[in-house]
Amino acid sequence: MEGLRKLEKVCQILEENGRDPGRLITILQAVQEEYRYLPEEILTFVATSLNLTSAHVYGVATFYSHFTLKPKGKYIIRICDGTACHVKKSTALLDALRQKLGLKPGMVTTPDMLFTLETVSCLGACGLAPVIVVNDEVYGQMTPEKADKVIDGIIKKEGIGNGK
Repeated sequence: MEGLRKLEKVCQILEENGRDPGRLITILQAVQEEYRYLPEEILTFVATSLNLTSAHVYGVATFYSHFTLKPKGKYIIRICDGTACHVKKSTALLDALRQKLGLKPGMVTTPDMLFTLETVSCLGACGLAPVIVVNDEVYGQMTPEKADKVIDGIIKKEGIGNGK
């Protein structure tokens, strides 16, 4: 039943875009916005629906760094590790967030799918170094303690853990 519901939403996205293969990127963006990633079975379905090869659709999905083939959490935390942030100890911030979120080496998403932790080369806010972005909200001059409070605020907002 879940799979059928998933395909209904994809069909709606395809219809909204006139099933136009020229709108593949727009379609993939809408699918990813809906599911927070691009499931393999959905990519195959999109390819078939647009009369494209699966290899072509997969190639587009893997070419653009905006797209992801792995599930991401509701809150995506991006830590800048550009020169300015690195010099101001962004690695200590990364270590603190990994510990706070309980992410073991190799893990980027919490098991509850609430948080995904990523490093990026630059967020373009060097004057605020070190910087993190949670979804679209920028937090500058971060310390491990400040980052801890940001996470606690999200957990409280979500009504889980000690925030209940």
